[in-house]
Amino acid sequence: MQIDIEVRKTTPYPDQKPGTSGLRKKTKVFLENPNYLENFVQSIFDCLPDRRGATLVLGGDGRYFNRPALQTIVKMAVANGFGTLLIGQGGLLSTPAASHLIRKNQALGGIVLSASHNPGGPEGDFGIKYNIDNGGPAPARYTEAFFRRSREIREYRIARMADVDLDRIGEQVYGETTVKVIDPVTDYAQLMAQLFDFDRMRRALTSGAVTICFDAMHAVTGPYAKRILEEELGAPPGSVINAVPLEDFGGGHPDPNLTYAKTLVEKMYGPEAPTLGAASDGDGDRNMILGRGFFVTPSDSLALLAANAHRVPGYRDGLRGVARSMPTSRAVDRVAEALGIPCYETPTGWKFFGNLLDAGKITLCGEESFGTGSDHVREKDGLWAVLFWLNIVVATGQSVATLVREHWRRFGRNYYSRHDYEAIDRATADAIMTHLHDRLAELPGNRLGKFRVVQADDFSYTDPVDGSVTTGQGIRILLEPEARLVFRLSGTGTEGATLRIYIERYQPDPARLDLDTQAALAELIELAETLSEVKKRTGRSGPTVVT
Repeated sequence: MQIDIEVRKTTPYPDQKPGTSGLRKKTKVFLENPNYLENFVQSIFDCLPDRRGATLVLGGDGRYFNRPALQTIVKMAVANGFGTLLIGQGGLLSTPAASHLIRKNQALGGIVLSASHNPGGPEGDFGIKYNIDNGGPAPARYTEAFFRRSREIREYRIARMADVDLDRIGEQVYGETTVKVIDPVTDYAQLMAQLFDFDRMRRALTSGAVTICFDAMHAVTGPYAKRILEEELGAPPGSVINAVPLEDFGGGHPDPNLTYAKTLVEKMYGPEAPTLGAASDGDGDRNMILGRGFFVTPSDSLALLAANAHRVPGYRDGLRGVARSMPTSRAVDRVAEALGIPCYETPTGWKFFGNLLDAGKITLCGEESFGTGSDHVREKDGLWAVLFWLNIVVATGQSVATLVREHWRRFGRNYYSRHDYEAIDRATADAIMTHLHDRLAELPGNRLGKFRVVQADDFSYTDPVDGSVTTGQGIRILLEPEARLVFRLSGTGTEGATLRIYIERYQPDPARLDLDTQAALAELIELAETLSEVKKRTGRSGPTVVT
């Protein structure tokens, strides 16, 4: 089929700078600004000189504007000479599934349409990010090039062609480009079957020895969880709730935490709670784990997975190393020390784990913001983490709460909490960070209540693989007895700024392992307020979200 290519004139925008997870804006920005999507897509393509004849993976989390955006990107990819386009049926691909497809098909990269855990719909958020050939998020050298190009772009290329049928699996040829619409779940499900003991898990679920409730939050993991948990592993129908992806996520906020996953939380703290409760987010890369009346923090989850990895077929040969983002609690550090393997502390952002994974330095990694992953892909992976937990529960015959409490008795407990102040004025947020930064030099050696400041700095990271240096990654205050306060601005929001305060205290005393987290951290929470003046400066009575 001969395809006509149009070269259309455009005007650049000054604000298309990708964050840690691509370009995220209010959906209206993409809808109301002419060529806003086209400019950014062409900027990506212009920075990929080896694109002609290459394979590109395309998909998204199904949020509002996902389908029309994909049609535009397909036509632009055809016009820019890509040889093969792999697209998830219905325009759906979870972020970890996209990463796997890139790696499996040796693609040049992929474009993922998602704003992750942010709300969707016409009044919500939309996002676009590029993943490179290792399956991971584009590192800074790419995103900076995209941004530079977006500020000078004057034209884009697009094919004059009919819309692709995103719902029909099969091949469609447009000029020199083959468009393949594929089942979004099959390849990912096959990968999971290689990592986990599906036979043993199936016996436990079909017999009722273990029960599960998975909340897909009307987001992209619904089809994945239905296929794997209910169809392949035999969990009873209805074990996956809110399973149909909706453009506005059913009016909810697809962030798997105690605040937003209310339906699941009520079920897990009720009289008919199943053995394991779990949830995932908009694009399928985050997870929340619950037992009966018991919440597992993401930091504890990472540590427990590392300590029990030998129980899971895909990790039975041991771990090469582990990594965590700097704000994540140091619970996994103690596991790494006991296992005699390295533990790396990186900035926030999954791309920093990519080099460590590619170099074979680590096997597991995680962030406190409900993201955990391993070397099976180059993204965090929500459903993978749930299957990992399910495999451990089945292998040990223990409840979630028992597993975690035994872990604490062995390693001690890192009481840990994150307080988010969302959508605050950007100038106010910057002023709080400047205020804290100005105090760093005076803090070391001083006493703050019952604590002595051991170290205070603005975290910087030297990549052990390529030697690159990343600075300005958050303010750390390390205390004795062992505790930490961390302050940083999140890069995932689209409105105002989100100030995140992380509070951590290590408790080795076996008699003090079951305290209420906020009570155990009360002195440190008050200290964080005193240091940052966050309530005074924002006029807020408290954080928007506590996790």
